[in-house]
Amino acid sequence: MSLLKLENIKKIYQQGKIDVQAIRGISLEIKKSEFTTIFGPSGSGKTTLLNLIGCLDKPTSGEIYYDGSKKLSTLSKNELSDFRRYNLGFIFQGHNLIPVLTAFENVEFAIRIINEISKKERRKKVLDILKSVGLEGLEERRPNELSGGQKQRVAIARALVKNPKLVLADEPTANLDSETSEEVLDIMLKMNQKLGTTFIFSTHDPQVMRYARRLIEIRDGKVTQDKQGEDLDVPH
Repeated sequence: MSLLKLENIKKIYQQGKIDVQAIRGISLEIKKSEFTTIFGPSGSGKTTLLNLIGCLDKPTSGEIYYDGSKKLSTLSKNELSDFRRYNLGFIFQGHNLIPVLTAFENVEFAIRIINEISKKERRKKVLDILKSVGLEGLEERRPNELSGGQKQRVAIARALVKNPKLVLADEPTANLDSETSEEVLDIMLKMNQKLGTTFIFSTHDPQVMRYARRLIEIRDGKVTQDKQGEDLDVPH
């Protein structure tokens, strides 16, 4: 079943008097529970595409549909904010943790604004997700007391604690060594298999691509290949 559908998406930025075409008419369909990687060289448009999917930016033209029928271009600014809050999780290469908050508080922050969750239930959800990403016992540490891999685990926990339907991960292994990268990718793959969460990665890291069940290559703002299953051919 389709979770996300892009129809002829274009994104044009203005640099002075020059139009820069970042995305040049991309059409894609992402099914529920996919574990997909968008890859390509720097400047190919993969991060721009991820930002458009995540409603962090709006396409210049084209339509994005979510969950079969919701047309994102019709949503107001507040409605888009609510849509992101309840449906999407984000994992960035820079972690984006709040320095003065503990690991527990950073994760809790993602669901504090969901009013229907009681304090007791919220605490349980946060402790459970931190345990699932291997951070049990480190809940009270602040980001400066954690390793790079541990910070990324907090970021993963924060993205997953509200049970989003879709998680967008932009270069999630960029600042990690290969062993730690494998550990955090294993965590996300297990979450995908256990919870059915859909993941879309933006990367040029072959290690991330090897975990993918679908590979979409972008060059110069266009999809140049889209492969899955037995057709997968991971670049080295």
